[in-house]
Amino acid sequence: MRLWKYICEAGKKEVETQKPQGQQAVDLTGTVAKHYNELQEAGLETRKDSRIFFLRNFNNWIKSVVIGETINRLRDENTSDLKVSVLDLCAGKGGDLLKWRKGRISKLICADIAETSVEQSEVRYNDMVDKNSRDRYPQPIFKAEFIAADCTKKRLKDLYKDPSTEFDLCSCQFSFHYCFESIQQAEMMLRNACECLRLGGYFIGTTPNSYEILHRLRQTTDNSFGNDVYRITYQSDDIENIPLFGAKYNFHLEGVVDCPEFLVNFQALEKLAEEFGMKLVLRKPFAEYFKEKSEHGDHSSLLRKMKALETYPADRESNLVSEKPEDYKTVEAVVKHLQESDDQAADDRHRRPVKVGTLSQAEWEATTIYCVFVFQKVVDKRTGQTFTPKNQETHKRPADDQNRTDLSESKTQKLT
Repeated sequence: MRLWKYICEAGKKEVETQKPQGQQAVDLTGTVAKHYNELQEAGLETRKDSRIFFLRNFNNWIKSVVIGETINRLRDENTSDLKVSVLDLCAGKGGDLLKWRKGRISKLICADIAETSVEQSEVRYNDMVDKNSRDRYPQPIFKAEFIAADCTKKRLKDLYKDPSTEFDLCSCQFSFHYCFESIQQAEMMLRNACECLRLGGYFIGTTPNSYEILHRLRQTTDNSFGNDVYRITYQSDDIENIPLFGAKYNFHLEGVVDCPEFLVNFQALEKLAEEFGMKLVLRKPFAEYFKEKSEHGDHSSLLRKMKALETYPADRESNLVSEKPEDYKTVEAVVKHLQESDDQAADDRHRRPVKVGTLSQAEWEATTIYCVFVFQKVVDKRTGQTFTPKNQETHKRPADDQNRTDLSESKTQKLT
């Protein structure tokens, strides 16, 4: 309780001290909404030519795994025929609609600050329903509702068609960090994510890993780091005294993002989440999550199906996405080692060169600033009822200094 009081008081104090004297603090949510409203929808062919084609697919694979595993866990902890209801916070243009369909959910509510994105998401959903109805063997598709609202400022429960709606799962992918602009916005985002969750329900997401970002920032002399794919520039000269809320940096990702974001203080997040009966059960950097999940048969095959890794060496009819040899220095050494240790005969080895799946070093550095998180609702604050999962597996909370990524570690998978 003392720490919670400190977070509230410190957060509110920071909000006041960050205001220019005699002025109101600048609200950046409008900037974010404008950016995503103006972002053009790229077709498949355009995306294939993108410098970050494999990076985006890799991030999409991470989302697919965490969403799929959480839905499976829900059914394991309840019944196999559980009719899963989902809230997709900051759902954007509906990039996860197919994931929800694959998960055989029964109901979906999508909410996003960018009205244009919400409209595009609804069009995608209607197209999916229409196409399914014309299939020879149509499959059941979840019912969906779409809401244009700032999830950090509006209470979504007041906007649902049915205010008594409850969810088994809330997902917030690559967007949660925007709410850490202020304690009030973080509280509202968590209220939206958690207040309508059923006991035992999950709140999952992907967000920039503040420990990793600060680690890299402290290796620089100008509070900025990145490469030709991404760049992060911290907006304050003081990187030793980071505020709990409003720790702003500018993030640029080639052709996709160029707007302010905020560091997520995970200790503050955990404490805020506890107020809604939530417990952190998993937090892992992308590098660690990839290493663990890519060894699983289904996830491994999904990597190839989603083209989440680039083939190295490149096939004859293809070019590598990066023209810089240093982007493939690590994987080149891996391939050489695999070739030397291959049990095949020399002639056969010549006919069948070793191929691996990888990301360019620049893309790997960009994706490893992120982490996966999973919270579970273990206490119903209204009734005091607690939840005990059938599977008593515990997840050790990683120490802060374990959330740093070795950028030279292997990011490859042998293709067979």
